[in-house]
Amino acid sequence: MKASQFNSFFFYEEKQIGYNAFTNEFLLLEPELYDLYNAAKHENNWKELQTIHHDFHSFLVDKGFIVDENDNEVEKVKDLVQKIDKDNDELFELTINPTMNCNFKCWYCYETHIKASKMSKETINNIISLVDNILIDKPNLKEFHLQWFGGEPLLYFDATVVPLLKGIYPKMIERGIAFSSGFTSNGLLINQNMLDVCKSLGVNHFQITLDGHRERHNQVRYVSKERGSYDEIVNNIKLCTKNEITTSARINVSEETLDNLSKILDDFIDLDDKSKEYLNFSFHEVWQEEKDIDSDIQNEVNLFRDHGLNTLYKGVNLDTVRSSCYADKKNHATINYNGEVFKCTARDFESESREGLLNSNGVIEWNEKYENRMNSKFKNAPCLSCKILPICNGGCSQQAIEHKGREYCVHGFDENKKLEVIKDKFLYAIS
Repeated sequence: MKASQFNSFFFYEEKQIGYNAFTNEFLLLEPELYDLYNAAKHENNWKELQTIHHDFHSFLVDKGFIVDENDNEVEKVKDLVQKIDKDNDELFELTINPTMNCNFKCWYCYETHIKASKMSKETINNIISLVDNILIDKPNLKEFHLQWFGGEPLLYFDATVVPLLKGIYPKMIERGIAFSSGFTSNGLLINQNMLDVCKSLGVNHFQITLDGHRERHNQVRYVSKERGSYDEIVNNIKLCTKNEITTSARINVSEETLDNLSKILDDFIDLDDKSKEYLNFSFHEVWQEEKDIDSDIQNEVNLFRDHGLNTLYKGVNLDTVRSSCYADKKNHATINYNGEVFKCTARDFESESREGLLNSNGVIEWNEKYENRMNSKFKNAPCLSCKILPICNGGCSQQAIEHKGREYCVHGFDENKKLEVIKDKFLYAIS
């Protein structure tokens, strides 16, 4: 036997907390048991541990903390990725950008907004044909996830979103395929009539962004210099939860937003317990932030959790193997308003970056960029010896592509940062 490569330990409230990234299991160990584990590991003598404390030894085996000497743990992770991302024909995820236009211009946005962009009837019909082909080609399909992105996907709701939902949703229901659909939206255009249509056509999720509390948010996301958007968006988040639509309030955090984040709590204090079941807060540091504000963000996250709100941060958000990015999956495509096809939605949608085209027969003609993406993982040597490979794997395929030919670590080769990810997973589990 041997200790798993994927074990991590940290001290918490007089106990050692163990975590195995492959089994995704936590252990709470008294100091004496941790000393027994450490002694067996140091001496590489697991038989003696089995003799001294048979139940503890069996427990460690059961939870994946000690494994067979001949186990190739990296190959087990590769097999898991293959099963989830390449071999799973029971799930298809489709992302649609109905437009690249937007009613806001946020300073950190990486998208190029195109005012005249709106999906044509021809492209709408081609997407419906694509879905028809998927239903024919994948007889084992059990789940279909339809996501809306952009741009602001609600801008031309009646002209683009509704025809597509009407062309797709009934076909899933007719075949008994579990259907879900959600919008990544700034939330300003949401109203009750829109939500009534959404609920009738299978939409069950919104992700809506807040850029800090009212004053800071209104400096970033405004309709005009005289009219901010914070209060309207907060009210629309509440409206979604009252309609029993799961809503993720994504809080973009930078040094400028930190001071007043706790005030957001006051604006949701009137939510009843039922509405809270449909709401989560998800904290994300904006990618341009250069200062280390991680501990400050964690304090705010803990405060939200202490108030009984479902709150996600890096530890919970990071599981790029079991909950891998849609772009890593074979059965995923992002269709832009003009019929160009991409995988990643976290970069620009310039034509030179496209990975395919949707033709008039509803078939995606993939190009070499797609092939490079689908073969980009497990090429980074530091990942293969890392403790958190089974939950990180070097990030998503986009990060692997952008670091091709050079070693990298999405946590800056900092073991303490990796441990902070694990600690947050633990704190969320006990919150």
